[in-house]
Amino acid sequence: MTSASAADLAAVTQLLGRAPEGDFTVAVRRPTGEIVVIENAPLLRSGRPMPTRYWLVDSELRHAVSQLEAAGGVRQAEREVDPIALDHAHQQAALDRAALLDLSSSAPQPSGGIAGTRTGVKCLHAHLATYLADGNDPVGKWTADKLEAVDISVQVLVVTHD
Repeated sequence: MTSASAADLAAVTQLLGRAPEGDFTVAVRRPTGEIVVIENAPLLRSGRPMPTRYWLVDSELRHAVSQLEAAGGVRQAEREVDPIALDHAHQQAALDRAALLDLSSSAPQPSGGIAGTRTGVKCLHAHLATYLADGNDPVGKWTADKLEAVDISVQVLVVTHD
């Protein structure tokens, strides 16, 4: 994984309120260039596993998704999203992350799928980030549709994978 530019590192540090603990690249930007989603390395610089591959860092979208979660969005998504499609997305996320790892290493390895979980819905933020970055997340699509229904646009974002 290539390292983020100094400008992107500074922007993500400001968005998170702290320096990131691992390497990342920018996966999705707004057309104006602001960072929306980062793709994390599977291991932090300390060697600890990083379960969240795609991380939603955009302040506006994070706030909107937090409101959706607070209104029961996680449980609603679990009821409404096809569980087979969700299981497939978790499995694919785990395979994609594993492809970035040295599996012969004895170091701890990240496990699970989206947001480090193997089944169900853990975090709408991580699901939306995954959907925006690679399009393979039915919960992320569900979340995007819910945001679009209240006039929060996510379809105009630019996938970059800098």
